[in-house]
Amino acid sequence: MTVTSLRPPRPEPAEVARVTSTAAELLEVLWGRASTAPASASQLRVLLMLEHHEGINLRTLADSLASTPPSTSRLCDRLQATGFVEREVSPADRREVRLHLSGRGRAFLADLRTRREEALRAVLDQMPTAKRVALLQGLEAFCDAAAAQIHDDSEDSRSSGTQTA
Repeated sequence: MTVTSLRPPRPEPAEVARVTSTAAELLEVLWGRASTAPASASQLRVLLMLEHHEGINLRTLADSLASTPPSTSRLCDRLQATGFVEREVSPADRREVRLHLSGRGRAFLADLRTRREEALRAVLDQMPTAKRVALLQGLEAFCDAAAAQIHDDSEDSRSSGTQTA
């Protein structure tokens, strides 16, 4: 037996993608138990975008959501009515509206994360420590790679001029 045959097989990206997709679906089920009310799934996406892109304008938010500005504006109207989002006129251009997560919106996301983490912790408690360590290392690498790709895609869209006001 050679040394290389003692190594465990390296999973192919397609198999890892399949298992990751299954894990994401199971996360949806677990997280569904930690209700997102009073925000819908679409509204939650907006809140998460605003958290990471403070002061984003409506058109850029719509582009990021692959939505139309009128639909995105209606989503933001509902979020503003619940007190989760604040709008401000841009000091540089009165026609441009900047969007911000309100204190109430931030508190909602923090509470939602706490409830989701509790649901995850109940599953992770059932896993052996070595498997949790391996999962953590894999997820950290995944997050780094995904963040780099998202950043690169964002840079590509800015440099090609496809991003609008």
